[in-house]
Amino acid sequence: MDRRTLLKSLASAGAAGLLPLSRSGWAAVTDGGPGPRLIVVMLRGAVDGLNLVVPCADGNYYRLRGSIAVPRPGQDKGALDLDGRFGLHPALAPLLPLWQSHQLAFVHAAGSPDPTRSHFDAQDYMESGTPGVKRTGDGWMNRLLGQLAPTPGSLNAVSLGPVLPRIFSGTNNVANIPLGRDAAKPTAMDRPEISAAYDRMYSNAGELGAAYREGRESREHVLSDLSSDPVSPESMQADHGAPPPQGFALDAAQLATLIRRNPGLRLSFMQLGGWDTHVNQGGSEGQLANRLKPLAEGLATLSTQLGPAWNDTVVVVMSEFGRTAHQNGTGGTDHGHGNVMWVLGGRVHGGKVYGDWPGLDDAALYERRDLAVTTDFRSVLRQVCERHLKLTDRQLAAVFPQAPSTGKAALAQLI
Repeated sequence: MDRRTLLKSLASAGAAGLLPLSRSGWAAVTDGGPGPRLIVVMLRGAVDGLNLVVPCADGNYYRLRGSIAVPRPGQDKGALDLDGRFGLHPALAPLLPLWQSHQLAFVHAAGSPDPTRSHFDAQDYMESGTPGVKRTGDGWMNRLLGQLAPTPGSLNAVSLGPVLPRIFSGTNNVANIPLGRDAAKPTAMDRPEISAAYDRMYSNAGELGAAYREGRESREHVLSDLSSDPVSPESMQADHGAPPPQGFALDAAQLATLIRRNPGLRLSFMQLGGWDTHVNQGGSEGQLANRLKPLAEGLATLSTQLGPAWNDTVVVVMSEFGRTAHQNGTGGTDHGHGNVMWVLGGRVHGGKVYGDWPGLDDAALYERRDLAVTTDFRSVLRQVCERHLKLTDRQLAAVFPQAPSTGKAALAQLI
C-alpha cells in the first residue's frame, strides 16, 4: 500500500472519523508550504447575505426588512461600520481585525446566473461550476486539483465532512475526513471488540501504528469537544448533510494542523448547514446571529492557527443563493437570488466591499423580490485561481468551461 492510499484509507475508512496527521515518513512539519493554497467553505441552506454585510446606506433595506433588519452603525446592537455604505453583522465581530488589516473582503450581489431557487440544483451548479448544466460529471475543485502540480507522497486535497462532496467529485484523488456533527455518530471503530482488534493489529506496526494511535486520539478529542445544535427537518434537507456551525472552530483548528503538517496540501473544503432561515430569523440577535458567531470564531481560528501559512492561503466562503429582500410573514426570509461572497487571506486586498451594488429599490430587485446578481460567482473563483493559484488561461478554461461574463472589472484588485 502506498502512502497516498494509506492516508485515504485512514481518513475515510473503517476507521471512520480518525484524523490522520502526517508522520515523519509522510511529510515534515512546516510553518508554510511549497505553494499557495485555497480553502472553500460552503454555507448550505442559503445564508442571508443582506444581514451579513448590511447595506446600511440603502434606506430600502430598512423599509423591506422590518423586524429583522440589523440597525445602522452607532445604534443599539447596530452593524459594525465597514466603509460608510455597508456594515458587518455584530455577531461577526471576531472577523473585524481581519477587515481592519485588509485581509478580509466581500463581494456583494454575487451569485449564480441560473434562476433556480432549489437548494439542491443551486448547490449542484455552484459545486460543478456549470450553472444550468446538470450533465457535468465532476466538481470544479476536482478539476482544479488536476491543474495543480501534486506533491508526491503528500496529501494534496482534503474534504472535511461525512461524505465526499459534489465539488470534489471526479478522477483526482481526494482524502475525506468525517468531522463536525457526523464525527459524534457511533462507528464500527467505537465498538469495543472492533477497536480492541485494531489496537492489537497496530500495536507493533511502527510508523503505521503511530498514525493509527494519533487518529484514535483525534477522534476522542472530537467526541469530547463537539457540540450540537438542533435544526428543523426542512433545514436539515437544505443542509445536505453539512454540520451546524457550532463546533466549527474545532474543525478549523484541525484543518490548520493538517495544512501545517502537510506542506503539499493545496485544496481544502468545509461545509456548514443551518442557514435556511424561513422562520424567526432574527436581526442582531436570534437564530441567524447564533450561527454567525461560531462561523466567525472558526474563521478567525483558522487565520491564527495557520500561522505563517496564512500568508499563502485564500479562504472563499459562499452559499448557493441569497434570501428575499423582504422579510416574510413568519419573521424570516425565503429563497432568493443575489448574495455575498467572502474572501479572506494573507494575499487578499481586503478592507473593501467589491462588486456592483444594484440597490434594493423595487425596480432594481430581481423579479421584484430579490437582490440582483451583478457578479457571477465564477468570476470571483477565477480571480482567485488566476491571481493566487497562478493558473493560465488554458487551465482556467479547463476548470470553468463556461467563462463568466459579469463582474470582472469590479474584482480587478481583489487578489
